[in-house]
Amino acid sequence: MRHTLPIAPQFYVTAPQPCPYLEGRSERKLFTALQGENAEKLNDALSKQGFRRSQNVLYRPSCAECTACLSARIRVADFTPSRSQRRTIRRNAYLRRDATSPWATEDQYGLFRRYLDSRHSDGGMADMDIFEFAAMIEETPVKSRVVEYSAPPDEPGGRRVLTAVCLTDVLDDGLSMVYSFYEPGKVGDSLGTYIILDHVEIARRSGLPYVYLGYWVPGSRKMGYKAGFNALEIYKNGRWQDIGNPADHTGETHPLSVDPIAEQVARIALPETRPTKGPSGIAVD
Repeated sequence: MRHTLPIAPQFYVTAPQPCPYLEGRSERKLFTALQGENAEKLNDALSKQGFRRSQNVLYRPSCAECTACLSARIRVADFTPSRSQRRTIRRNAYLRRDATSPWATEDQYGLFRRYLDSRHSDGGMADMDIFEFAAMIEETPVKSRVVEYSAPPDEPGGRRVLTAVCLTDVLDDGLSMVYSFYEPGKVGDSLGTYIILDHVEIARRSGLPYVYLGYWVPGSRKMGYKAGFNALEIYKNGRWQDIGNPADHTGETHPLSVDPIAEQVARIALPETRPTKGPSGIAVD
């Protein structure tokens, strides 16, 4: 019999680098490793506190002089699509959804490259090769799914055409959309919006209360579309709250608007990770 103590996650801070969302600002992230038998519990707990997953890392913006990035999620029970969103649903009704295990394919990577080259050619992922792409999809220590959307074949008997993909984590209280990409040539189909709307429907049918969208950034054109979904909540000042009027939120840039890293870490609520107990009450592992 071994007596072991649970190992608390260690948190680290990245070096500042140019912000990809707001010109002239720098970004910094607070992060921790996601590993071991408690990985899913940690992912569930920290997702509720504004963290996001990237492979086997959980991170949250912790910029030195800016608090613009706000984690966002949709309350599934209260969500109703707008008129334009209903049109988007009808426009893409021809797509077939398939949810698979997190396994990368050449078709996915081809679509991913077309998407990046068209929309994010100067972004941080622009040089990602097929091996790095496979790592992004497959290196997950939690319950994840690859949700594929495909169009009917161009010719009878042909293969269906992969049109959109979303890497999705299944949390204890919702779906977290880790990363999505789609056919860039179908600009008028609003595929990015459609993927979100479809995930709301998946969550509704699964009895999950939230769909986590990542970060909404006031003032960023790249992230502005997220404010177009009703029943949207943002994680601000340590709690989830209704977004209200998006114009009321701005990214503060004063150094005193950001708490010291030690205080941020001290306020993080970690999941219970005590060893299980046997019939005699003695901890076993």
